[in-house]
Amino acid sequence: MMLRPSYNDLIKVVNSGVEPGDEPLIQSRYSIVIATAKRARQLIAGEESAVPADARKPLSIAIDELYQSKVKIINDDNTPEDEIEY
Repeated sequence: MMLRPSYNDLIKVVNSGVEPGDEPLIQSRYSIVIATAKRARQLIAGEESAVPADARKPLSIAIDELYQSKVKIINDDNTPEDEIEY
């Protein structure tokens, strides 16, 4: 089964707002998995979805939000990748 969007497509979208010469926010598949899982936990905890939920699972919604650039990853340079804030 193929994931849509692919990891690479999702990483490109998330990093699209990074200025040329700056370090990308997400550099690996591990990082994008951690980011989407964290957003899914936020949705489970009751945060409002930025895209229509349509009875989908929180992880699917989180992936869609990132892919549509509806949520933004904020990475403080001193914050480890697994503690990225949204």
